[in-house]
Order: sequence, then structure tokens, then C-alpha cells
Amino acid sequence: MHGVELILISLLVAVSGLAAASRAIGVPYPIVLVLGGLVMGFVPGLPDATLEPELVLVIFLPPLLYSAAFFANLRDMRADLRSISLLAVGLVIATAAAVAVAAHALIDGLPWAAAFALGAIVAPTDPVAATAIARRLSVPRRTINILEGESLINDGTALVLYRVAVGAVGGTFSLAGASLQLVLAAAGGVAIGLAVGWLIAEIRKRLDDPPVEVTISLLSGYAAYVPAERAGASGVLAAVTLGVYVGWRAPEISSARMRVAGSRCGRSSSSCSTLCCSC
Repeated sequence: MHGVELILISLLVAVSGLAAASRAIGVPYPIVLVLGGLVMGFVPGLPDATLEPELVLVIFLPPLLYSAAFFANLRDMRADLRSISLLAVGLVIATAAAVAVAAHALIDGLPWAAAFALGAIVAPTDPVAATAIARRLSVPRRTINILEGESLINDGTALVLYRVAVGAVGGTFSLAGASLQLVLAAAGGVAIGLAVGWLIAEIRKRLDDPPVEVTISLLSGYAAYVPAERAGASGVLAAVTLGVYVGWRAPEISSARMRVAGSRCGRSSSSCSTLCCSC
């Protein structure tokens, strides 16, 4: 058996066991999965497996973003848009800038572009564990909504910052130029996401075939992410925008047969999977 196959099988078995263990001990599953992953890293005999980071992003990120954005509560996000924007954009930029200033001062000879690239890497946070713990502690729903809404955008802000900083490595870093690239990449991602979302919604309005609709739903995230990345825009924001738009129009584009199939999926599992996120 090849090393990658063994790794994948081991991960699938480990995820199932750790998820069951998290429910048994009452600890949020993200914490158990992180600790379990650390332990697996020290298990002797497991072969090394190398995956290209770009390939992992393209395979796993678009459907996850699309699914999370599809189920986002647009009304709650709009009500807390100011807080979400300040956290997802303002705080990420401020954190990246603070890390860049500290790194530039502490590391001799580190150029500003590389310092900002480092800041962009560590600036965004993953609120999955935070929201899981918050639900267990009966944190107000508004706080959870803000954390979830911020998580849909902060990675896009950080990735755009990182791309701008890496592009400036070896050249002259211009704050005005970087700011312009940031705005253009974000605006381009949103525009592509809206355009692809409108096209997918129009296609699905004319369909009444659940297998085809499920296939389109599974591939929707890629339909926005890949073109946006090719165009130099933010693929993350494109996939998120697409998910929010299609989720908003879901009542008018999902056929009755699709909703029945989706309800069966919901009864067969604790939560609707990405395959059924069009229901």
C-alpha cells in the first residue's frame, strides 16, 4: 500500500474515533481533533506524505467555504455587518501590520514585504473551536453569529494581503500600491462570486433533477474560486459570495424533489453535508 493511501485511511479512522470520543467526554470536537492530530504525528511507522499546499487549497477550501456561506444567516450578518467587517478586515490588517512592524524591528535585514507576508500568515484566526466552545457555554447567539460571519471573510483578507506582500518581495513595497491591489482583489472576488452565483441560480431554476442539482451544488464552490484565482482576485471571497447569494435564492431555485431529497439527507445524519447544501 502506498504511503498516501495509508495516511488517508488512518486519518479517516482517526477522525471517526476522535469525533465519537469528543461526544463521549463532552469536549468540543475541534479541540479533540487538534490534540489527536498532534499525537498521530508522533506515532512511529506512519510514512511521510507530502501534499502540495496549492493543491490542498483548491481541493478542500472551495466546497468548505461554499457550504459555510450557504448556511450563513444573511439577516443576522447584515445586522452585525459593522462588527464583522471590523474584525474580518480591520483587525486582520491591523494584526498583520503589527506583526510586520515587530518582525522588521526584531529581525535584522528583513524587508518590509517579507515582514508583511509573515504578518498576513498569522493574522487570521480560525473560530471553529471558539464557536463550538461558545455554544457549549451558552454564549449569546449574536456573538456566535459575529464569529461565524468573521470567519467567512478573514481568510480572504489575509490571503489577499499575503499575495500582495509576496508579489512585492524583491521589489519596492508601496503602501498605496498594496492598498489598491487589496481593494481590487477583494472587489474582483465579490464581483466574480455574484456573477457565477447568478448564472448557477438561473441554471438551477430550470432544473428538476436532484442528482444533477447535487452535482452542481458540489462543484459550485470551484466554479467561483478557480476563475477568481486565475484572474488575480480573491478566490476565498468569490466562493463565500457565491455561497451567500445561492443560499439567499435557495427557496426559489430548489425544486420540490430536491427539498425532499435534502430532508431525507437531514434525517439520515446529524447535519446536512456539502452534497445536500442545495436543499
